[in-house]
Amino acid sequence: MPKNTTITKNSSGSLNGTEVHKEGQGPFLLEVAWEVCNQVGGIYTVIRSKIPATIQKWKGSYCMIGPLLDADVSAEFEDIVDFENDAGPWSGAVMKMRNMGFEVRYGHWLVTGKPRVILLKPLDVFDKLEILKRQLFEQYGIEYRKNDTLYDQVVAFCELVTVFLKLFMEEVEEEDRVITHFHEWMTCIPIAYINKEHLAISTVFTTHATLLGRYLAMNKENFYANLDSYDWQREAKEFNITPMVQAERLGAHSTDVFTTVSEVTARECKHLLGVEPTIILPNGLNIERFVAFHEVQNLHQRYKEKINQFVMGHFFHCYPFDLDDTLYFFTSGRYEYKNKGYDVTLEALSLLNVMMKEAGMKVNVVAFFITKQPVWSINPEVLQTRAIMEEIRQNCNAILKQLEGSLFHAAVSSEDESSFPDLNEFVEEYWKLRYRRTIQSWKSKQWPIIITHNMVNDVDDEILNYLRGSRLINGPKDNVKIVYHPDFITPTSPLFGMEYGDFVRGCHLGIFPSYYEPWGYTPLECIARGVPTVTSDLSGFGDYVMKNTEQHQDKGVFVMQRYKKDFKTSARELAEYLFEFTKSDRRHRMVLRSKAEDFSEFFDWSNLINAYEIAYTEALEKTSRKKEGADTENK
Repeated sequence: MPKNTTITKNSSGSLNGTEVHKEGQGPFLLEVAWEVCNQVGGIYTVIRSKIPATIQKWKGSYCMIGPLLDADVSAEFEDIVDFENDAGPWSGAVMKMRNMGFEVRYGHWLVTGKPRVILLKPLDVFDKLEILKRQLFEQYGIEYRKNDTLYDQVVAFCELVTVFLKLFMEEVEEEDRVITHFHEWMTCIPIAYINKEHLAISTVFTTHATLLGRYLAMNKENFYANLDSYDWQREAKEFNITPMVQAERLGAHSTDVFTTVSEVTARECKHLLGVEPTIILPNGLNIERFVAFHEVQNLHQRYKEKINQFVMGHFFHCYPFDLDDTLYFFTSGRYEYKNKGYDVTLEALSLLNVMMKEAGMKVNVVAFFITKQPVWSINPEVLQTRAIMEEIRQNCNAILKQLEGSLFHAAVSSEDESSFPDLNEFVEEYWKLRYRRTIQSWKSKQWPIIITHNMVNDVDDEILNYLRGSRLINGPKDNVKIVYHPDFITPTSPLFGMEYGDFVRGCHLGIFPSYYEPWGYTPLECIARGVPTVTSDLSGFGDYVMKNTEQHQDKGVFVMQRYKKDFKTSARELAEYLFEFTKSDRRHRMVLRSKAEDFSEFFDWSNLINAYEIAYTEALEKTSRKKEGADTENK
């Protein structure tokens, strides 16, 4: 099996986290990723969150390379103008590429750590695409593909990366060591060129999820049980992704060190890519810790109140319930109904609703589904009820202001010190009438809707279809209530008006029982914010926790056993855990929040970055061995 983070190395040329990287001097590390200054999915979080820990170790000897797909990257990127005072060989290679006619942006990514970044524009070589794709077929057997925008961009970008690396090697000293770390199939083609041209570059390739594995998990039953029986060529052809899979296999077989993010994905790589990763690189976060114990609880309470405001606006015009006896559950992520475990989550919530009714519980659960789907707009009814509730608030504030002055005057001028005045006498008839009319216009006999937006295609939406079919549609007697929010939560949203991370803090439990999840940032983001979470043994994070942590449930992480259990059994197990959670008291939940936040420190990048250093050391040693072998052969 692949090596894990407990491995240490201390051999000649080792990095082992202690070597000093001086400004502009080697060893140099170039990290190439499609999501540098380009948010597409979860890898953006991996790359971005790892930067401070990487900068701390590599200092000025580190640079990132990404695609320039949008001319306006000002929100993420700042150009370096003063090349003369810029240390290192990066600027020299950039100037050479610019002199060759390429549009190359060189500057800093505007994130914590502000790393150097080079952005290469795929469009610059689109006129050579046909030649490039035919060369890939002739030299490496990668199937020719027509009219695929992403694949064309990838081929063009990889060509530009190859050009840059060749020019970069002209700028460094002969004795300098250079490591290039490639992420995902979109960047790995240059590895083959490095080997072909015998460039003195040590290579590391990380697949965060095999492309074929993602397709198979979404579309084939019993993916894990059949993993060793899939014919990768036949399956890739069926899903029309053959050249992409071939590129990924090329990178995996050509690199000095092949890595992935979990043992779950390592098994996948072995069967679908034909090579087992050398090292596991678990994903981390920059964990913010609080000195005061109560700060976690204070933040939870603050942001829960914001969620309360949404819940009142969404539900209370139809019927009220006790918010002090209400729990907020949520799940979120890319819309992959089966892979992300939305299917088993819905089934478990439906079972939970029945279990809570039968037990006669007074507790309510509001379960949020936060994902991204094509929508026309926010539902007008949702906006209207929220707007009227705000008008009710303004009316109440106006009445309170009127009462404040009148009540004080009555108190100081009263001759009867034992009586309490009739407050109705202090409120003008206008405000009494407005108060009643506003409430009457707000109240509705309909049930609260289960979705906040008007979707482009709600007929085929699997979440909506399940909710309708199971009659989990926010009835007043339902203990479990649903809010399906098919858009990101942002501070500019008129519904929540808060950051996603703050929304997480305000919830009581995150539910992520994924079927296919190479790592899984969402449960890790939960415990980092002091929120207990559910994950599964089929996610990299869940598998890692299960194998490396005893009594993880007491630390706020419940790992569902899905690997050898069928759907119904998994749903029942999840429902039973949720049922027990709803029976827990406030004190227990407070303790669990603190334990979850404590546990998250284990996944801070300052601890996990050592695994990357091990991978880089192995790559350098492999390059040294190849060089020694070549020198011996020449003699």
